[in-house]
Amino acid sequence: MPLPQAYAQYKNSKVLTAKPAELTLMLYDGAIKFCNMAKDGIDAADIEKAHVNITKAQRIIDYLRQTLDMKYEVAKDFENIYSYLSRRLVEANLHKDPEILEEILTHLRSVRDNWKEVMKKNGIASSMI
Repeated sequence: MPLPQAYAQYKNSKVLTAKPAELTLMLYDGAIKFCNMAKDGIDAADIEKAHVNITKAQRIIDYLRQTLDMKYEVAKDFENIYSYLSRRLVEANLHKDPEILEEILTHLRSVRDNWKEVMKKNGIASSMI
């Protein structure tokens, strides 16, 4: 089996066997990755690369928003965070502004790191932490 195909199979099985908390962590990591790739695109004057990756990050944030269970008080806080990030991603894409992307990355890293701490405190063992 060629290496790229084996890696894709591994990633797929990792997603299929992950716990919900681990999937959320993967989504945060994906959004961070795509924002970094968008910054690289802007730095290289590759507008298409920047647009495609900002759009991918937007889709992740939109998915996270859609999956919030609003019966919990904390979901309102996450809704505010995701709403803000979504607006800033639109602005970053419109202006191809790396400073906005860096701000978004700061927020995403903070949320991801807090999520990791919650996972640890709740005994959710993961090879990702």
